[in-house]
Amino acid sequence: MRKKEKFEKAEEFTIRIKKVYEKAKATLKKSQEEMRKYTDREKSKVEEYRVGNWVLLSTKNLKYQMKKR
Repeated sequence: MRKKEKFEKAEEFTIRIKKVYEKAKATLKKSQEEMRKYTDREKSKVEEYRVGNWVLLSTKNLKYQMKKR
C-alpha cells in the first residue's frame, strides 16, 4: 500500500508542476507580445534623415582641440 500512495502523490505532483509550467509559459508569451507591441510603437516614432536635410548638432560630447597661433 505505501508504494501505491507514494506513486499517486508523485503523479499528483507531476500533474501540478505541468499545470504551473503551462501557466507560466502562457504568461511569458503574453508578456512578450505586449513588449513587442510597445517596442514596435516606439520604433515608428524615429525620424528619417536624407542627404541634404539640415540638422542641429550638439558639441557637448565632441572632443576637439584648438591650435594655438
